[in-house]
Amino acid sequence: MAESRKERARHWQYDELPGVDLLRARYIRKTFVRHTHENFVIAAIADGVEVFHHGGSDVSAGAGALALVNPDTPHTGRAGVPEGWRYGAVYPPPEVVAAIAAETTTLRGTPGFATPVLDDPYTVHLVHQVLRATDEGNALAADTLLRVAVTRLLRLNGGTLPRREVRTAGARTAARARAVLEERMADPPALERLAAELGTSPFALLRAFRDTYGMPPHTWLTDARVRRARRLLDTGTAPSEAAFAVGFTDQPHLNRHFSRIVGVPPGAYQRERKNVQDARGGPSVPSGVWQWNGQKHSRTYATAEERSRTAPSYGMPSASGSPSDSPGSPSA
Repeated sequence: MAESRKERARHWQYDELPGVDLLRARYIRKTFVRHTHENFVIAAIADGVEVFHHGGSDVSAGAGALALVNPDTPHTGRAGVPEGWRYGAVYPPPEVVAAIAAETTTLRGTPGFATPVLDDPYTVHLVHQVLRATDEGNALAADTLLRVAVTRLLRLNGGTLPRREVRTAGARTAARARAVLEERMADPPALERLAAELGTSPFALLRAFRDTYGMPPHTWLTDARVRRARRLLDTGTAPSEAAFAVGFTDQPHLNRHFSRIVGVPPGAYQRERKNVQDARGGPSVPSGVWQWNGQKHSRTYATAEERSRTAPSYGMPSASGSPSDSPGSPSA
């Protein structure tokens, strides 16, 4: 019973679903700080309850429901019940969703989800089938099921996303501030200096930025740093080098924020992504213990080929709240 109370997470990609991030996780004490994703979030809740702040209020998604977040939409995440929540998630890029919408729906403009929670056990099952197909190396099934799931969600809960037009002076100032922070991410100016450079006051800039992007500049910068660190990790950059490249003081600093936004430490994130890129039957990798349909399974090491023949893994311990990310440390 103690094992089932452990937090577990696995964050990976599958070569046959280019650009689509994949996740399985069980979280109990985990708290995701306000952040955004470049891709859509389609999270299928298997059991428990997740609560997340979205659009100015808290919403809840329980077993049989989906948590749906459009790209670049600020949100948080935490457990809604003492036992936490277990879920599988797919993160398709905007261009993939747009292509599916154009082929299978009548939506015009930029497609997205109308509401952040949808009770639909059938699509929850489809999402978990997508993840299982990637584990089994079944590219045809994974691609087909993902398209069916996205089409169903767009038909049940689709809409056209509003254009974010920069019309007001405040929005234009916020956009300029964001460009400065992106360009000088490793050594950003203080709020007062940034405001002076843009010809405004600190509080006026703070209000404009929050109104435009849903979070203050320092929160947006941390989120942007983690995004860039992810891209560096995906290209093989060591976590310590990625930390300095994006402006964190050291690797533990990156570890702390990365875990609070992605759900796993950067080292564990990179190891899972690398394992997918390696040829099947490559080096053995730790896979730990996982829960599936209430049954406990344990394993120490497995090749990618062996993993494709087993039940889905919810990955390594998520190390929630811990800045440690040494090779021996357990790893959204």
